[in-house]
Amino acid sequence: MKKVLLTFFSLTLVLVLAACGNNNNTNNVANSAATNAPTTDASAEPTTEPAAEPVTLVVGASPVPHAEILKAIAPLLEAQGIKLEIKEFTDYILPNTQLAEKALDANFFQHKPYLDDQNKKNGSDLVSVTAVHVEPFGAYSKKIKSIDELADGAKVAIPNDATNGGRALILLAKNGLITLKDDTNITSTKADITENKKNLEIIELDAAMLPRQLDEVDIALINTNFALEAGLVPTKDALFIEGADSPYANLLVSRPDNKDSDAIQKLAAALNSAEAKAFIEEKYEGAIIPAF
Repeated sequence: MKKVLLTFFSLTLVLVLAACGNNNNTNNVANSAATNAPTTDASAEPTTEPAAEPVTLVVGASPVPHAEILKAIAPLLEAQGIKLEIKEFTDYILPNTQLAEKALDANFFQHKPYLDDQNKKNGSDLVSVTAVHVEPFGAYSKKIKSIDELADGAKVAIPNDATNGGRALILLAKNGLITLKDDTNITSTKADITENKKNLEIIELDAAMLPRQLDEVDIALINTNFALEAGLVPTKDALFIEGADSPYANLLVSRPDNKDSDAIQKLAAALNSAEAKAFIEEKYEGAIIPAF
């Protein structure tokens, strides 16, 4: 009997010790899991991605009105993460040269006939992105008040580049001062004059120089941007001027490799926006006409 009782107590003790051991192991596992679990700091600030750097577009432009229009729409682009860097040019050659060489992302100063002529001459492939405005081309004088006063043999200055020279001759023809073989041909030259009743002396000069030559000639046919820079008001000072139906809209121009980029397309949209239209109409009072 004593042996039976001793055996019973031994088995009971073994079971109790085993149970205690299992309980300690369970607690150790739980404590280990709690120790290794990630902690959350309720006071920690949520992480945010750093703001993206603004995209910079380098755009070449004539000072007036092109650079002025770009400056007016710059805030629209800045709100979209695009910074405009405007480089001003007073000639018609370098903006295309630098664009082709990728020193510029775009330019804004020329109409399509001029762009086509420059692409042909220079073997470039610059492309129009959008039309922005028309600058009616006009004739100015410090010596006469109307074309009826223009004397025989008068000196008439026109731009010396192919398309603006042809444009000037067409305007002279439409106002009865000369006759051309084809008064719609933008590439007309002095050789295309078939009649010159007043024996006008037509002088070809760099377009930017024309306002400064008004004291030296009887009339000068001047691009509106250069007229505005010289303080002339086309709607008041021009002896005669192209109508609002002028086909020579000034363009935003870029290259084939970046024409469809997000930044260039946003620039085009800003130049065709209601804000741009209001600025052009209020600032230039009809001397420049929105083309959109």
